[in-house]
Amino acid sequence: MTKAGSKGGNLRDKLDGNELDLSLSDLNEVPVKELAALPKATILDLSCNKLTSLPAEFCGLTHLVKLDLSKNRLQQLPADFGRLVNLQHLDLLHNKLVTLPVSFAQLKSLKWLDLKDNPLDPVLAKVAGDCLDEKQCKQCANKVLQHMKAVQADQERERQRRLEVEREAEKKREAKQRAKEAQERELRKREKAEEKERRRKEYDALKAAKREQEKKPKKETNQAPKSKSGSRPRKPPPRKQARSWAALKLLLLLLLCVAGGLVACRVTELRRQPLCASVNAIYDDAVRGLRSHDLLRWVLQADSQQ
Repeated sequence: MTKAGSKGGNLRDKLDGNELDLSLSDLNEVPVKELAALPKATILDLSCNKLTSLPAEFCGLTHLVKLDLSKNRLQQLPADFGRLVNLQHLDLLHNKLVTLPVSFAQLKSLKWLDLKDNPLDPVLAKVAGDCLDEKQCKQCANKVLQHMKAVQADQERERQRRLEVEREAEKKREAKQRAKEAQERELRKREKAEEKERRRKEYDALKAAKREQEKKPKKETNQAPKSKSGSRPRKPPPRKQARSWAALKLLLLLLLCVAGGLVACRVTELRRQPLCASVNAIYDDAVRGLRSHDLLRWVLQADSQQ
């Protein structure tokens, strides 16, 4: 890599007034730092070198008024080339440029431009035209600036359109998000209301069960005095009642059997049997014993009179 300093010594030695000639220096890159230290060098000649690109820092050389980059191998200019706002004369003859950066439209001081012998985009080549004399080069500068301003305006409109589309898309996303959040809030609200209603029903059911439980002791208390007062006799328990009926039936059956046996022994031919003779004797003794009581005697007399 060859720099100007290696062939011609310090750049200040090449400075002639405000003009710095670095042409035919076999440069592969521009010594930007050294050039930035020479703000007096408003005219810079970098023609006939091997430059394929310019560094972004080159756009900081805003003191340049005249720049010759002809007969290099430049394929493009830096995106911020428009920062060279003081540039009035620009020679880009015989390079490999196809387009110019949009910022080129900011070179409002540009009065002279040569773009010959570049593989320019057909539209840009037609706008630039020829630069065979001073008049044509001035017209080239004017037409190219106007064209680049139009390109810049188109790009700005396209950028604004994209921004608007993005804003609309963002609004739709936000509206959709808001609708989703509102739906979720409504769902949570409904679930909360349902949960509250469920808990209220459970509470009411518990209160009702408690009231029913409180009523039962009162009924038993109201019924207890009636039983004690004797106004309504209590029924014997079913088991005791069954036992009483069974005993009564057994007693009646026994009495019937005794009465039947007694009748058989006193009325039928069986009275002569030894067993019936004993039964009749017992019966007669019992009747005699009972007649000794006045009351029973009276009953028997009444019964005999009937």
